[in-house]
Amino acid sequence: MKIKSCVYFCVALLTFASLQVVVGQTAPKTVAANVTFWNELQKLCGKAYSGTVVAAPADDTTFKDKALVMHVRACEKNIIRIPFNVGDDRSRTWVLTRKKNRIELRHDHRHEDGRPDAVTMYGGWTNNVGLATRQVFPADDQTVKVIAAAAPNVWWIELVAGEYFSYNLRRMGSERYFSIKFDLKKPPADPPPAPWGWND
Repeated sequence: MKIKSCVYFCVALLTFASLQVVVGQTAPKTVAANVTFWNELQKLCGKAYSGTVVAAPADDTTFKDKALVMHVRACEKNIIRIPFNVGDDRSRTWVLTRKKNRIELRHDHRHEDGRPDAVTMYGGWTNNVGLATRQVFPADDQTVKVIAAAAPNVWWIELVAGEYFSYNLRRMGSERYFSIKFDLKKPPADPPPAPWGWND
């Protein structure tokens, strides 16, 4: 009986000690998906990549047969600006802003003299943390004020580290769909000139 009692006591003691170790441990922190996405995008700062059209409406000529280059040109802690050049057209910049655990996408369009275009700063906010490789931006009220027809627009950016970056647009309820893909496996392209309206 003494031996059995000793065995029971030792088992109980070891179990209690194990529980103490587990309780004392701090669970590993999980990183929010949008934080991972943002950090991976920050790693591309200063680099430029050539792109190709994956999908576009049949009658679209905006990007057809044009050199497409994205340049992660200006990075701050919570703002990343990515000029997107289409041939010699340097009017476009994607502006991503991180605020209150969400990410905002805006399209900054300018004329060659730097003046804002009449159609500019449309986009939207993510409405959840998304995925580490994909952030989705439904059109917001500001967009509808600028482009009424864009109310059902949904943009998304995919970023698979070391593989590709893609910019995408779908107008829900229609055939309007754009997708432009930039191959991150290829060496970075030469940085293009500054976008229109930039001082440097």
